[in-house]
Amino acid sequence: MRATTFAEMARRTGLELPDDPEVIYRDINSRPPDPSLYRNTRIPVPQGPSSGEPTTSYSLFQACAWVTQSLQSSGDLTRIVYEAFEDARLRSNVRHLELFFDELPGHLAWLGYTGYVEALARGVELAEREFGMTGRLIAGIDRSKTAQEALAWVRTVVEHPHPYVAGVGLDNLETVGPPERFVEAYQLAGRAGLGRTAHSSEHQPSARNTITCLDDLGCDRIDHGYYVLEDDDVVARLREDKVVFTVGCVTSRRSWRPWRRASIRAMLDAGLHVVPCSDDPGMFPNSLTNEYNILSSEVGATHEQLSQMALRAVDACWLPAAEKDALRREVGAAIAELDLKYGLVLGAP
Repeated sequence: MRATTFAEMARRTGLELPDDPEVIYRDINSRPPDPSLYRNTRIPVPQGPSSGEPTTSYSLFQACAWVTQSLQSSGDLTRIVYEAFEDARLRSNVRHLELFFDELPGHLAWLGYTGYVEALARGVELAEREFGMTGRLIAGIDRSKTAQEALAWVRTVVEHPHPYVAGVGLDNLETVGPPERFVEAYQLAGRAGLGRTAHSSEHQPSARNTITCLDDLGCDRIDHGYYVLEDDDVVARLREDKVVFTVGCVTSRRSWRPWRRASIRAMLDAGLHVVPCSDDPGMFPNSLTNEYNILSSEVGATHEQLSQMALRAVDACWLPAAEKDALRREVGAAIAELDLKYGLVLGAP
């Protein structure tokens, strides 16, 4: 949600906030988990705060809770989805966007699952018509929930199929919910033909969770995955299997941002298939353009690598095959046109 929209909705609902939404978003700075978990990682994880952190910090979870409280109607849901697509298109020329949505907040339970998804999908449809882009929704599983709760949520998704709900994902802190807890829920999603992804090897300093996500959950792509670098054999397998990782240089854990970028550099050096994502773009704030700029200027990705990321993002998306093929041709043609316009040569810095 945009900070301006959050401010408007918070005023309307009488939500008391400790500061202006613009300031809250600016000062989001989630504290890292127990630093003792990260003392012997291959790429050193900062053990303390970084310079320039805000004096008053707001965790991403707290900001999300306030934002959720401000939502009062199906129209609110449609609006924030539409605005997310609008920002992605106008700020980063995004052609296809996939957004996570978690279970319906309790105060909006009167909408029911069908009303909830229809409200979200309406935002996608409006954006598709206005901006000529495409979009899909990902039903997120909160990994702090039990296996039974996750299975019930996925069963709801499967029993109420919607053309815009293309897959399931696993979110929240990796340290509170190991992927093996959700095997049954993922198997149900797989039988229903849904795409499957999961946040993995992001907070738990081990490659094991990613192997579990691939082998037991049946994931066809992985969100984040930085700690796969802890195991050379796993890296070799992931490189051979061409597993796609959606990565983000910007995180709400500010002290971890240099570590994130060093990890992505190492993933590129290892030949892994990474594509940038604009993780929580409204709140950090961030954009896909910003991610590509950081990859170029700070991570040192080459023009060829950046071009391949854009194309791999298309390959990894959950559009139907014919639409995906058309989108890949469109993106490939746009890259070629820009190369010609600016005299760029693949492989050059």
